[in-house]
Amino acid sequence: MARDRRDECATEGDQREGTLTDTYVAALQHGLADVPPETTLVGVVRSPTSWFHAAVDENVPELGPPAALLDAVQTAEDDLKMRGICDEEAHNAAWDQVGFGDTYRKHLQTADDADRALESLANRLTAGESLALVCYENTEKKRCHRTILREVLESRR
Repeated sequence: MARDRRDECATEGDQREGTLTDTYVAALQHGLADVPPETTLVGVVRSPTSWFHAAVDENVPELGPPAALLDAVQTAEDDLKMRGICDEEAHNAAWDQVGFGDTYRKHLQTADDADRALESLANRLTAGESLALVCYENTEKKRCHRTILREVLESRR
């Protein structure tokens, strides 16, 4: 399923900027994602599964949330589920409980490897390459770091 689209990005004389979208891996696997075929699928998962790699063109683990932040969300989510809160509500409440948004934004601002990865993607967009950020969560139900990542990346254009 993965495709190599780097060679199809715009030439130097083309002034068109690429588009930036996001989706989740299950939508790609089941043909539910509305992503143009020329779009490079960029995974943004710190520790992807082997089947995740098969669904994307590349993965940029530096843009995944730090392990400690993921662990904090998981611990809070598990606690909320033990109290009888459903999966989606527990996930979203755990985000608020651990301050996920602020912590992830700070990570993107302060981690050198994340900054370099953001700069690289921003340059590719400016050069005309269209990108889709991909991870696991369906944002119709659960919050996902790629929504924050997309906002940060858009602000760098």
